[in-house]
Amino acid sequence: MRWLSHLLKCLLCGFVAMQMYFVMQIGLWAALDPSSTAFQRAERWRLCGLSWSCPVQSSWVPYEKISANLKRAVLVSEDDIFFQHMGVRVEDMQKAWAKNSQLNQQGGKAKTALRGGSTITQQLAKNLFLSSEQNYFRKAQELIITGLLEVMLSKQRLFEIYLNSVEWGEGIFGIGAASQHYYGVKPASLDREQAAALASALPAPKCFDKAQYCRKANIHFPTRQDFILENMDRVALTPTPKPKAR
Repeated sequence: MRWLSHLLKCLLCGFVAMQMYFVMQIGLWAALDPSSTAFQRAERWRLCGLSWSCPVQSSWVPYEKISANLKRAVLVSEDDIFFQHMGVRVEDMQKAWAKNSQLNQQGGKAKTALRGGSTITQQLAKNLFLSSEQNYFRKAQELIITGLLEVMLSKQRLFEIYLNSVEWGEGIFGIGAASQHYYGVKPASLDREQAAALASALPAPKCFDKAQYCRKANIHFPTRQDFILENMDRVALTPTPKPKAR
């Protein structure tokens, strides 16, 4: 059984080393902008392979130069209480767990069709570091990284990185590339309708960009855009102050 003990120690050391890597990487991002994410690199490889010429668009935009319309629209679309929670929404995760259990009981491909309930921080953790593979080990690692992100970076910095790294179409990453690709304007100039349209794309960005990807996307963008427009003014762009103890 000595070999088993040695194997477990190696696995534990590897796990701890991986977490330390995540900690150091996130610590750097407090001051430095990420050059790319794991998801971006995977998409670049899928689209371009070893080619030096690649139709992947990305352009970093500082947080203060992104339209408040876009920020509010994205919050409505993806995580309306982002500035109030600590990285996870337990109720949404419970609903996702129940749905996944139901899918697992159905067998077949549904066993790997894990549904979300993910916050913006969870999405960011997945995009920055993890593969698109859906399993419970990867979900557990996502939660660990989510906690690290929330502890080590401010909410504004997390949102800034998210807006500059999220996919907005095939080979289109970040709001700098997206606003130019779809409307030919800078992110600071996006009006309410443009912002709502871009935010509506986030659940299925490739479908929003190209019809060929819409076969698997069950989403009606105009309806989602209308919902976002109706709710943009109710979301907060700063953390809600905690009441002072008496």
